[in-house]
Amino acid sequence: MSFFLAFVLGALAVLALAILRGRMLAFPAQKAGDYAAKTPEFDIRRHINGPILCEGVIYGPTGRVASRFVADFEARWEGNAGTMTEEFRYDSGATQSRRWAFTLGNDGHIRAQAPDVVGYGEGWQRGSAVHLRYRIRLPEDAGGHVLDVIDWMYLMENGTIMNRSQFRKFGIPVGELVATMRPKGAA
Repeated sequence: MSFFLAFVLGALAVLALAILRGRMLAFPAQKAGDYAAKTPEFDIRRHINGPILCEGVIYGPTGRVASRFVADFEARWEGNAGTMTEEFRYDSGATQSRRWAFTLGNDGHIRAQAPDVVGYGEGWQRGSAVHLRYRIRLPEDAGGHVLDVIDWMYLMENGTIMNRSQFRKFGIPVGELVATMRPKGAA
């Protein structure tokens, strides 16, 4: 075997292991069932309902804080159908609005839509966690790119929701969001 062929095969093996690690051991490897037995029980109709204050940071591809934000959410449910409006205020002075429409299946399956979401978002609520995957189109002033998003929300004992989201382009992580969500007026 030539040195070049051995080098290429070695490089392919390292790449395959990196991809496998990313799918099986990293953030995207979580499954809703991992949290099925965890408490408190997260019911989006109850815990993502009414006026909500959200505060968070967005990390860029280098791991540095790229942006900070505060947002006001308003969520309403009628049975298993819900809507949520989001009004973001970024540290740059920019603002952004989004309106989600949710459908919750009796089995915990979630389907989500928003104007900047390509197609539908899909996910699950299980135990103490909610998981959503979707593709989002960034505003034109942010490049108009379409990113794959993985959202994980975890319900804390005091009712606060911890949100961690990862953004990917061509399977490569390009950003991450960490935020808290809690009913307005809660300490």
